[in-house]
Amino acid sequence: MGLFVELLRAAAILLILWHVRGSDFFEEGKSDKEILDNLLVTTRYDKRLRPTVQDADFCCGMRSPSDPRTPGSSRQHLPGGPLTVNVSVLLLSLASPDESSLKYEVEFLLQQQWFDPRLKYSNKSEYEFLNAIHHHNDIWLPDTYFIMHGDFKDPLIPVHFALRIYRNGTVSYLMRRHLILSCQGHLHIFPFDDPQCSFAMESISYEQTAITYVWKNDEDTLRKSPSLTTLNAYLISNRTVTCPTKSSWRGNYSCLKVDLIFTRDRAFYFTTVFIPGIILVTSSFITFWLEWNAVPARVMIGVTTMLNFFTTSNSFRGTLPVVSNLTAMNVWDGVCMCFIYASLLEFVCVNYVGRKRPLHNVVYRPGENPVTQRLPAVLSRIGIIMASPLGDKNKRETSGPNEIVSCTNCGPNPCTHAANNGCATEVRKKEPPHPIRVAKTIDVIARITFPTAYAVFLIFFFIHYKGFS
Repeated sequence: MGLFVELLRAAAILLILWHVRGSDFFEEGKSDKEILDNLLVTTRYDKRLRPTVQDADFCCGMRSPSDPRTPGSSRQHLPGGPLTVNVSVLLLSLASPDESSLKYEVEFLLQQQWFDPRLKYSNKSEYEFLNAIHHHNDIWLPDTYFIMHGDFKDPLIPVHFALRIYRNGTVSYLMRRHLILSCQGHLHIFPFDDPQCSFAMESISYEQTAITYVWKNDEDTLRKSPSLTTLNAYLISNRTVTCPTKSSWRGNYSCLKVDLIFTRDRAFYFTTVFIPGIILVTSSFITFWLEWNAVPARVMIGVTTMLNFFTTSNSFRGTLPVVSNLTAMNVWDGVCMCFIYASLLEFVCVNYVGRKRPLHNVVYRPGENPVTQRLPAVLSRIGIIMASPLGDKNKRETSGPNEIVSCTNCGPNPCTHAANNGCATEVRKKEPPHPIRVAKTIDVIARITFPTAYAVFLIFFFIHYKGFS
């Protein structure tokens, strides 16, 4: 009888020890469910308590002997220092609704690892970890949430996480997340800006003294999936940092920040905006090489290029965000429209001047270049002025060889001759240019000034705004 009592007493002691310490050893063939059911029994594991590393009693769900907390205390005792949660991010896909949008969709896997000594186990099984996906609601998990982002998207599949527990008590929690990020761009230099999208992760309830988030293996950049897919999202760089205290939402909480820096597809904007604009503007310059009185052709070219530019500009600007400040696209549209409109006004001026009645019955001699015709006389006069002393008025009044002067040796009536025909002159008198010659001169000047000014604008525009990016 005494032996039987002793056996019962020993069995009771073993049962108590098993409930207190947990079954640290499981025979081969035990399933994940059986092992986890024993590890997560309420007498040894409480998911409401944060794991601790140093206090063995506290780690098993019991109150630390040094804990002065009363049973009714509302503040949790946090022995052993902060719990370290290792974080890593694996990019799966990047997308943007359209090129001009400042919203980017990011899909990634968020992995969190921490050490929970209450979940240590020994097993002869060939598997190195337990699949605890069905015990998700029974295990303590970090209350990580995202800040500095736009919106969440519902997962495409119901199961979007993985939960593994290793022999040494390491817990690996993998979540699939899909965020819509509201990014920061510089619309005043659009499309030469590089939008930056940021989001951060921190604990909603545990302060920095309780939980510390660190990047796994001190990763300074995100890992990319080998099958990373992008749609209108051109990622040029990324970085992982600790949230600055000044810009952090709450300074006393551990926080990790991810910066994704995108760029625009320059080829897209050159082929849809800039090159068509250059073609339309230069097409309006064709009118300078047409005859001054080719009214139908010049009007058709001027009006058609203006309407086409309005159409392409308005269709593209309808997709851009509305801002109140001056942007690069405003400058581009305004200057290009000014050149097209100026070329149309140049035609109106030329047509008006060419149709004026000539003064003094001046005869127009066609087939002569209005600029090169007067070039020898202009050069000769410049040479005479430069060779003459500054105070010699007689030499400055010397006529050029081709200048038309009034002559008195022709008979009773005065006549006009060139200055080098040897006649006695009385009064110099320039023959007024013919209106058609003036019109042609305006066209010749426009052929040089308009393309040159537009080329200068293009160089300045692309160098200036590209320097901001």
